[in-house]
Amino acid sequence: MKVVVGERNLRPHREMFESLVPAGVEISWHRAFDEKELVADLTDADVYVGGRFTPAMAHAAARLRLVHTGGAGTDKVSFEDLRAGTKVANTFHHEDSIAEYIVATTVALRRDLPSQDHALRQGMWASAVYRDDVAQPRTLRGATVGYVGFGHIGRRTADLLGAFGARACAVTGSGRVGDDAGLEWYGDTSELDRLMADSDVVVVSAPLTVDTEGMIGRAQLELLGPGGVLVNVGRGPLVVEQDLYEALRGAHIGGAVIDVWYHYPTSGDRGHPSELPFGELPNVLMTPHVSGVTHDTFVGRVRDVTDNIVRLAEGRELARVVWPRP
Repeated sequence: MKVVVGERNLRPHREMFESLVPAGVEISWHRAFDEKELVADLTDADVYVGGRFTPAMAHAAARLRLVHTGGAGTDKVSFEDLRAGTKVANTFHHEDSIAEYIVATTVALRRDLPSQDHALRQGMWASAVYRDDVAQPRTLRGATVGYVGFGHIGRRTADLLGAFGARACAVTGSGRVGDDAGLEWYGDTSELDRLMADSDVVVVSAPLTVDTEGMIGRAQLELLGPGGVLVNVGRGPLVVEQDLYEALRGAHIGGAVIDVWYHYPTSGDRGHPSELPFGELPNVLMTPHVSGVTHDTFVGRVRDVTDNIVRLAEGRELARVVWPRP
């Protein structure tokens, strides 16, 4: 069996990965995504591990049996080009890391810590203690946090923010949340406007589909209002790019934490995340899609990926299969 690994975040755990697969499995590691190199390497591969799987890769991989993403997202997998019999599986283990990120960045933005840090470096004390034009910030106690999507991430975040005394509501595609986890209310996405109006903080972690792309636009941001904070850890295009920029620039919402973007580097580590100058806005906390990138996340993902490689080698049923759809 040959396994091609194109997920660079697994490389720090190479020794662990190789110790968990059956003896005799050939593993080909790639330092970065290079479609041409991957196409050549996939001609005799049984498994590909990585979040991006292009039509050219699919056409080259004549004997491929499994595409295993290195994370939860499958929006960069060219499903329509997969050969019959090829399965796709994903993995999570990011909920603790992303929930921790959401808590940290939400508190930082609501307390205006980035601006205060910047001001103090210039010798200015941007505090209500010293200036009349600086408001005393609010804590999260009694605040309402609305969740757009309430899966692993939303549920874990609600647990953590609940410890601060925050209330919670949620909308999901199906309108179901399982155990309601102490939510004030929940419904399907037809109630998105209600959620935006009710919330002081909105956490977006829904999957990107043809139905969810652009689900939050100008009207929804206006409902969130000038005191509200939007946190997007799902996918950039869930929120209309131009509308978000204009809402932030005009202070129609209080601020935004943006970890997921509209443009990504195609090679190397350089590239603007948007055609719009979000970086010039003082009410944005920008990060390069790092909310789930921790040691803990990828140790768990290595275990999931290698578990499925073992299952495939032994002819057993695979876990966490998303294609063909269950």
